[in-house]
Amino acid sequence: MYKFITAFALVFCCSIVASGQPAAKKPVSIIFDSDMGPDYDDVGAIAMLHAFADKGEAKILATMASTNYPGVAGVLNVFNTYFKRPGIPIGVPNGKALGLRDWQHWTDTVLLKYPHQIKTNAEAEDAVKLYRKILATQPNHSVTIVTIGFLTNMSDLLKSPPDEYSKLDGRALVATKVKVLVSMGGKFPEGSEFNVNQDALASKYALDNWPVPVIFSGGEIGEKVKTGLPLIHNAAIKNSPVKDVFSICIPMAAEDAPGRNSWDETAVLVAVKGYSPYYTLHKGRINIAANGSNTWDNSGKVHAYLVAKMPPKEVADVINKLMMHQPRR
Repeated sequence: MYKFITAFALVFCCSIVASGQPAAKKPVSIIFDSDMGPDYDDVGAIAMLHAFADKGEAKILATMASTNYPGVAGVLNVFNTYFKRPGIPIGVPNGKALGLRDWQHWTDTVLLKYPHQIKTNAEAEDAVKLYRKILATQPNHSVTIVTIGFLTNMSDLLKSPPDEYSKLDGRALVATKVKVLVSMGGKFPEGSEFNVNQDALASKYALDNWPVPVIFSGGEIGEKVKTGLPLIHNAAIKNSPVKDVFSICIPMAAEDAPGRNSWDETAVLVAVKGYSPYYTLHKGRINIAANGSNTWDNSGKVHAYLVAKMPPKEVADVINKLMMHQPRR
């Protein structure tokens, strides 16, 4: 067993232990940060988050985009509206941000077919300002941020100055209000993964400077968990943007015939339910190279990555059930 000798490491240890326990009666306060478009596992992830919220296990504080392609705010609003939470705040990054979009055009489909109040990104809030506004009002060390896209917002948040919402700068605000960051990112113990390498500068800055514990669901975790087939074959589910997306996308790639890789869904599962009994943790520290590839330092104690414990098929069963959750009437 490692002996934690610094106050920061003790905070990490306590947070990790807490995250490994069964879900507390009090819902987990979640900020959901997603690229919502280059892939479609984000859709399964946001469906899971709303399922947890309906069960009283999560409280969704905001849904953030880490991309700014035209319409991303509307896409987030589609899913929030479908799950009867149209008023959830939505943030979109301003300035330089990746604008990657889905090649299957499922985003266009859901925008055309399903109701949403937000029509353009200009109607959403600036992501960093929204982060600061929300964090400033939350109890200390109470917020879980789950990032299933690029770390653009995390980097920009850390660099943010004091403002009308808080006299703290971004790093101090995160240190005061955030309990843990769960990130679908990296490949372990080393490699190169899309979410981290696409905005490598932001990833490196964010992870070099993030002041509270980070748990990574690496690319090797989600790629073994195949989901979506029970959803698209469930005849009882009708007029669902979640089902529509998976029904559109799974047939368009031969490798998705067994189901889509569940990268983003595993991160949401851990953010709300904790890592146990699904995974164990390997503690250390991630190191990000200039090109966005990562290595691992086992002597560190501020980060941890998931190691599979439960068979992937059993994790897939849990995720599939949550993805098929229907909105409350």
